[in-house]
Amino acid sequence: MERSRIAVAGASGLIGSALVRSLTADGHEVVRLVRRAPRGRDEVRWDPERQQVDAAGLAGCDAVVNLAGAGIGDRRWTPEYKRLIRDSRVLGTAALAEAVASLDTPPRVYVSGSAMGIYGDTGDRAVDEDAPPGDGFLPSLCVEWEEAAAPVQEAGVRTVFLRTGLVVARGGGAWGRLFPLFKAGLGGRLGSGRQYWSYIALHDEVAAIRHLIDDDGAYGPFNLTAPQPLTNREVTEAMGRVLHRPTLFAVPEPVLRAALGEMAGDVLGSQRVLPKRLLESGFTFAFPGIEDAIRAA
Repeated sequence: MERSRIAVAGASGLIGSALVRSLTADGHEVVRLVRRAPRGRDEVRWDPERQQVDAAGLAGCDAVVNLAGAGIGDRRWTPEYKRLIRDSRVLGTAALAEAVASLDTPPRVYVSGSAMGIYGDTGDRAVDEDAPPGDGFLPSLCVEWEEAAAPVQEAGVRTVFLRTGLVVARGGGAWGRLFPLFKAGLGGRLGSGRQYWSYIALHDEVAAIRHLIDDDGAYGPFNLTAPQPLTNREVTEAMGRVLHRPTLFAVPEPVLRAALGEMAGDVLGSQRVLPKRLLESGFTFAFPGIEDAIRAA
């Protein structure tokens, strides 16, 4: 990639901060979207819930990457928090897409966050990008989230949707909570352990985003998951091997449902998601196996 000016929304999140570090390390100019008054040319003001974006600050950007959104697993899914999860994604995406579409010279690519949650519970069935959306809160959210980018697509900007899986990282996401438990010897399977977990190493997530920014032929949805999804039981056993800890504990389904409420359905659900289009585009995973991904984290 030649030196580029790239705007990133959600730059302080798990994936966004790693992407910003990677881009700046290679000499690219990164513009962060922030909710406060900008402190320099490398910041642009926006308010996603109020659908306000300083579009002028995006002028001259070669790419815009939108990774913003309230954490899915940060809190129990009360009606109020579900509304925040939705609005932070759908309203923010709509505002940013409209701002990008309004530019006299728009960027060459718009990369929009999404999630493998769009497929719902797939059981043992493997799915790729051709699969239809599932049922429930997360599939409906992801459909709205992707549809909110319509203005930038209608403006003729190449648009990519990142249907990201469970990111294996030390400092955030699902694994950020799992690592301390397993290191303390308290790790174990969740429910039956037969549900599939489609994961991706943080390094590969960032590399895939950069690959899709660079690939002028890449557009539409891409599953950002490792090539071989594993069951929760297999992931649990791999965590124990890598961390040299026992994995004797198991959290029964009723306990999970009591603790997590509605969100437990997605923790216990099975998603066997394959990165068909990403592999077809020529992307190579650095950490395709779960043990390598855990060690990298």
